[in-house]
Amino acid sequence: MRIAFISANREKLPDACIPLGLLYVMAATPARHDKKLIDLAFVTDAHAYLAAELIEFEPNLVAVGIRNIQNNDYSGTSTNIEELKKLLQSIREVTFAPIILGGAGFSVMPDQLMQVLGADYGIAGEGEVRFPQFLESLEAGGPLPAGIWCRHNNGPVPMRELASFMELRALAPPDRTLLDRAYYKQYGIDSVQTSRGCSMKCTYCTYPLIEGSIRRFFDPTVVADEFARAGEQGADHVFVVDSVFNLPATHAKGVCRELIRRENEIPWTCYANPIAFDDELAELMIQARCIGMEVGSDSGCNAVLKRLRKGFNVGQIRRLHERAARFGIADCHTFILGTREETTEETQRTLDFIVEMDPFAAIIMVWIDDLEALDTAYALERSSARASVLQLLEERRKEFPHWIIPSLAVNFDETTFRNMRKAGLKGPLWQHMRGQHTSRAKSR
Repeated sequence: MRIAFISANREKLPDACIPLGLLYVMAATPARHDKKLIDLAFVTDAHAYLAAELIEFEPNLVAVGIRNIQNNDYSGTSTNIEELKKLLQSIREVTFAPIILGGAGFSVMPDQLMQVLGADYGIAGEGEVRFPQFLESLEAGGPLPAGIWCRHNNGPVPMRELASFMELRALAPPDRTLLDRAYYKQYGIDSVQTSRGCSMKCTYCTYPLIEGSIRRFFDPTVVADEFARAGEQGADHVFVVDSVFNLPATHAKGVCRELIRRENEIPWTCYANPIAFDDELAELMIQARCIGMEVGSDSGCNAVLKRLRKGFNVGQIRRLHERAARFGIADCHTFILGTREETTEETQRTLDFIVEMDPFAAIIMVWIDDLEALDTAYALERSSARASVLQLLEERRKEFPHWIIPSLAVNFDETTFRNMRKAGLKGPLWQHMRGQHTSRAKSR
């Protein structure tokens, strides 16, 4: 069977992300199939390019990976739904091959996307086991395995029972040689996963839908191998894409020790949580070449943190920052304003907390719900709530000269990022924003 694997993600602000999940599914697909990766990230005319590739390849099946429903950068409220509709229309115009959807974006709302996009099949959650099973069923003409969404002529079949989330030890490694060299030449950042699943209970988070709520781990030796493979392809920075790298700390320390043993030289960044970040882990991360952490702090108000079920408080956020500063790890805290039931006073308290704590970097976002993409009334309601938050941010933006506020285009636009890359700055660009602001201030 000839299978076209399409990476539909075209977002490159602030950086282009390799389609790691799609690469894992391709690696798990039996070698007897003829596989082709069609990545739309860097092409000028995605629809013309896709049509030409499909006409030449003549696939028997088209697998589309959906990374995001909302625009990934929180710079506005645009969704990717209309573009995905056009993408599937372009596919239908040049091939009769069935279309199957998957990826993180699809996993968040599979029922709704099957209805709206009109694909033939869909896989929510991990696809490394279910996609090969699906191929066998398709070839044999037998019943579909659990966890597969299907659309007949009379409409979508009700959701099938989801399969359990998989063990990671037997996974084949992703083949990075398939990637467009632009990922490395223009951005230099590769993605590595050390675990899947998230046991935290944050009210808004979609990680449990995508990866499950039970933590599962790659062996540290496998992680170190992936770091090495990324370096061989030309990556000069690795982002560890686990939902939270340091939970549990025992796994994080094991990965760090293996990277130290291998004398890893590639700098890396990860997502971290204030709950489990002690001196030992900080020291090991430094020795393993970690240079930064992104912390989903979300709020500087304990009442909001409790409503969001974050599992930590403001004091723990502050202690993480102090420890990171002491060990020399740059900490970037993301704050989400305007969550449900949040008052203006609570929003003000978060802004005051950011100013008072003064982390190495901060990204201040305004809450957007994925469901807004499909519910006009709800989107209108949320738009009104966002307007007051944006007005408050506009009034106080001068207090945050080197923080990143995507919705106001503060330190967040294509020109700024392009110039920083041209200057040779590597890794996540928030790590350089404070220095850029200092340099501009001195030049005045």
